[in-house]
Amino acid sequence: MMSSEHLTQQLLAVLLNLCLTFAGPLRPLNGTECTAKGPASYILVFTGHWSPQAFPKQYPLFRPPAQWSKLIAVSHNRHFRLWEEGAPASSGVQNFAEVGVTVELMKAAKEARKRRAVGAMHRTAGIPNGIGHSSTELLMQPRSSLLSLMVKMVPSPDWFVGVDSLNLCEGSRWKQEVTIDLQPYDAGTDNGFTFSSPNFPTIPPENITKITSQMPNHPANSFYYPRLKELPPIASIKITQQSRSSDRQTPMSNHILPNSIIPKRFSATPLDCEVSFWSPWGLCLGPCSRGGVRHRTRYILLRPANAGVPCPELEEQTECVPHSCMRLQ
Repeated sequence: MMSSEHLTQQLLAVLLNLCLTFAGPLRPLNGTECTAKGPASYILVFTGHWSPQAFPKQYPLFRPPAQWSKLIAVSHNRHFRLWEEGAPASSGVQNFAEVGVTVELMKAAKEARKRRAVGAMHRTAGIPNGIGHSSTELLMQPRSSLLSLMVKMVPSPDWFVGVDSLNLCEGSRWKQEVTIDLQPYDAGTDNGFTFSSPNFPTIPPENITKITSQMPNHPANSFYYPRLKELPPIASIKITQQSRSSDRQTPMSNHILPNSIIPKRFSATPLDCEVSFWSPWGLCLGPCSRGGVRHRTRYILLRPANAGVPCPELEEQTECVPHSCMRLQ
C-alpha cells in the first residue's frame, strides 16, 4: 500500500508538470533582454543646435558663451539607471549637472560594472560653442544593450540634455540607426531661472523634470517662450551601426563629423519685447489750470528678436491735476 507521503510527492510532481506545460516559455522582463549572438559597433554623434536664432532669449554670448560639456555615455542593463525623469538626481548627476564634475558619476558606474549591470563607459570632449559636434565609438554587448548619456549645458544652473535607457537591440537584432532630438532637463537641485543665475540650491531637492516653452511658467526663465507649443530641439544624437570588418578605418576621434551627417537648420524663434511696469506719475510741469503735463516712463527688459512683437511706447504724458502741480520759478 502506497504511503501518504509518497502519494503527496507524486501529486506535487504532477501539478508541477501541468504548470510548466501551460505556462509556456518565460518572457523577457520589460522587453529589454537582448538575444543577439554577438556585439555591435556604433558611431555616436552628438550635435548641438543651441543658437541665438533658435533660442534668442538671454542667449549667453560671453563669460562663458554658450557651450557643451563633455558627453558621458554608459552601456548597461535594466538593473542600472544613469538618470531618470521624474526621479531625484543622484549626487553624481547633481555634480555633473551643476558644475560638470564626473567623478561621482563614473564611480557609481564602475561600482555597477562590478555587479555586471554596466558594460562600458564612454566620453567625448566638450564643444566650445552652442553649435557643434562631438563623437565616439560604442561597442555594445547583448548583456548591456541599453544606452544612457548626459551632456551639461554651459552656462546653466543645473540643466542638461540626455538619453535614458535607450535600447539598441530588438530581440535578436541590433538596430541599424537611431536619431533622437534632445530637449533640456532640470536636475532639480538648483533654483536658478536663467543661464547665468548664481548658485541657489533647491531645498529639498526636486525630481528631474523636462524644461518646456511653458514650464517653468515664469517670464524670467531663459526657455520661457509662451508663443511656442514646444521648444525646437536644442541638440540631437545619431547612432549608426558600423561594420566590424578587419579592414575598418581608424576609429573616429572627437569633433570629426561623418559625411552622412548634415547639420540641421531650424526656423528662427520669435522673441517678443518685454518692458517694465510704468513708473509713478511725475509732478506736473506748467500751469495747473491749463496746459500743464505730467509724465511716466517704463524701460525695456528684453529687446525683440526674429520678427517678435516690437516694443511699445516707453513714455506717456497726461494733463495735470490741480493737486500735483510744480510751478517753475
